[in-house]
Amino acid sequence: MVVSFFFKGIIIGFSIAAPVGPIGVLCIRRSVTDGRQIGLATGLGAATADAIYGCVAGFGLTAISNFLVAQRFWLGLLGGLFLCYLGICTFFARPAEDPADLRKGGLLSSYLSTFLLTLTNPMTILSFVAIFAGLGLGTSPDYFNASVLVAGVFVGSALWWVALSSGVAVFGRRLRTNWMYGLNRLSGTVIFAFGVYSVLTSFSR
Repeated sequence: MVVSFFFKGIIIGFSIAAPVGPIGVLCIRRSVTDGRQIGLATGLGAATADAIYGCVAGFGLTAISNFLVAQRFWLGLLGGLFLCYLGICTFFARPAEDPADLRKGGLLSSYLSTFLLTLTNPMTILSFVAIFAGLGLGTSPDYFNASVLVAGVFVGSALWWVALSSGVAVFGRRLRTNWMYGLNRLSGTVIFAFGVYSVLTSFSR
């Protein structure tokens, strides 16, 4: 039974992480320009936020989930504005000739940026609430199974980001500087578009 819940968590975490949204685009861009470690740190920030939302859903923390849903306007607005800022910075960024200096907070800042971005997306908590409710968790205090499932969610999400950052980094080594500029322009535009969409969606709710 425990193993079953763990593998269910892996599938849930992988499935929620895999669709390529703004975090996926950011992970791809950072993996290419800054290396696999920065790309992986970017993805693990999102995986940690997924695990936190999984805890909220799995442990039945109704007050927290209701608060997050009630504040979806401000969360969506702030998250969208940050995505717009990130998109602009990415668009005008110069390709790095050397890997990012990991000793100067590169890993931590990459991790924290996507951690906070993922937390500002209230749709994530709604997804987890729906999935966990379907599995019979979150409505009754089955804390052990919920813990196992949440651990699986983090592992599944992390597996996706390991695969994505590693695969992209391998191809990134073969790209020339002019391709790097093109990647920055494309990913910056996509991230900015996601930000604009998030802002507009916040006002339409």
